[in-house]
Amino acid sequence: MKSKYYLLERTAAFGENIIKLCHSLPKTVITVPLINQLIKSGTSIGANYSEADNAESKKDFKHKIRICRKESKEAGFFLRMIKTAIPEKTNEVENLQQEAHELNLIFNAINHNTHID
Repeated sequence: MKSKYYLLERTAAFGENIIKLCHSLPKTVITVPLINQLIKSGTSIGANYSEADNAESKKDFKHKIRICRKESKEAGFFLRMIKTAIPEKTNEVENLQQEAHELNLIFNAINHNTHID
């Protein structure tokens, strides 16, 4: 089993890759709102996982994990919109969509396996 630091690093790397992608995108009336939403959701996954790691209780931990799950799903959605708005970025975006999906599955499993007494 990988340590909690692996997931912390993985979520941080995802956020960094979202930032790099967003820097490379053209700024238009269509893309700017999508970029803003993608940066918020994509970078908040790691921030919320970091908070979950320091949770005050199991209930608090589970709440933060659920936010991670929600934000990873949201990031995947906005990546889809970016892919539609800027088709030439499809390959780069699809790699990030896959990572968002995998993170969502991980957080779903953590949520499912975390029992509150």
